[in-house]
Amino acid sequence: MKNILNQLSLFASLSLLIACGGTETNDGLNKEDIIPVKLIPLQQGENTNTIQASGVFTTEDEAVLSFKNGGIVQQITVNEGDHVNKGQLLAKLNMTEINTGVQQTDLALEKAERDYRRAQQLFTDSVATKEQLENAKTARDIAIQQNRAAQFNQNFSEIRASTNGYILKRFVNEGQTVGPGTPILQVNGAGNTDWKLKVGVSDQQWALLNIGDEALIESNLSIEKINGQVLRKSEGIDPSSGTFSVTLKINPGQNLNLASGAFARAIIYPSNKTTGWKIPYNALLDGNANQGFVFVTDDKKTAKKVKVTLGAISKDGVMVLSGLENYGYLIISGSAYLSDGSKINALSNQDSLKN
Repeated sequence: MKNILNQLSLFASLSLLIACGGTETNDGLNKEDIIPVKLIPLQQGENTNTIQASGVFTTEDEAVLSFKNGGIVQQITVNEGDHVNKGQLLAKLNMTEINTGVQQTDLALEKAERDYRRAQQLFTDSVATKEQLENAKTARDIAIQQNRAAQFNQNFSEIRASTNGYILKRFVNEGQTVGPGTPILQVNGAGNTDWKLKVGVSDQQWALLNIGDEALIESNLSIEKINGQVLRKSEGIDPSSGTFSVTLKINPGQNLNLASGAFARAIIYPSNKTTGWKIPYNALLDGNANQGFVFVTDDKKTAKKVKVTLGAISKDGVMVLSGLENYGYLIISGSAYLSDGSKINALSNQDSLKN
C-alpha cells in the first residue's frame, strides 16, 4: 500500500512539472513568449499627397481709415456694404475749429511778412542791426511752416476712398468726438476683384510649396470650386497661430461673389515631391510632432523598435520620410504587446481571418 502511495505522489509531481513547464518550440522558447503579429512589406515610393489648409478671404489693399486730426464727426456719407469709387468723399469733420486755426496762421504769416519787410528797410537805413534782420527773417520762415502745417491738417480733415471697393465696417456715427487716428471706416479693394486667401500650413508643408503651385478652393459663398495658385510664402512663423502663412491668389476670369473674412478650404498641389513609406495609423507608436516609433523585422522572427521621421498625414495613413531604410517588413498589428527584441510569429492572411 505504501509503494502505491509513493508511485501516485511521484506521478502527480511529474504532471505538475510538465504543466508548469509549458510547451517549448524547437529553439527552446515557450509558445507563450512568441507574439503573433501581422506584417506588410516595406516599399519606398513617391509622396503625391496634397496639402489641405483653411483660411479667410481678404484683399491686399484692405485698410482702416481715420482722420489725422481730432474733432467732431460732421458727416459720414456711406454705410457698411456700400460700394465706393476712388476719390469719393466718405467722411468729414466739423471744420469750424480747423478753419479757425488756418486763419490764425494766415494772420500770423501776414504779420511776420510785414515785420521782415520793415526790418529790411530799417537795416538798409542803418537803424536796425543785422541780428534784428535775421531774427525777423527766422520769424517769417517759422510762420510759413506753421501755415503749411495748418493747411495740411485742413486737407486731411476729410476721408476719401483711395480705390474702388466696399465699406466693410463703420466704427462711428455723426456727432461723435474722435481723436487723431481713431478708426472711422474699414474698406477694401474688392471692387477690383483682386481676392486672396490666406491659409496656415506646417513647416514641412511650407517646404514643399513653390510659388505658382496650383490650388483648388471651396467656400460656402460659391457653388463651384475656385481655381487659384500660391502667390506668396511667409518667411517667418505666425506667433498667434504657430503656423506659416501662405497666400493664395484667385485666378482671374471667374465670376465670384466673395466677402472679406469669409472662411474657405483649400487643396494645394505641391510641385515638390518627397520619397518615403506610407504606413497605416495602427503601426505608429508614441507619435510626437514629426517623430514616432514603429516595429520592424527582417527575419520575421524578431521585432525591432525604430525611430522614424513623419511627413504628411492623410486619411489613409502617415508618410514616413526616414528611419525605415534597410528594413524589409513593418509590423502593423500586435505592436502594443511588443518590446525591442520580442520574438514574433508572422501570421498569414488566413491566420488573421481565423483569429
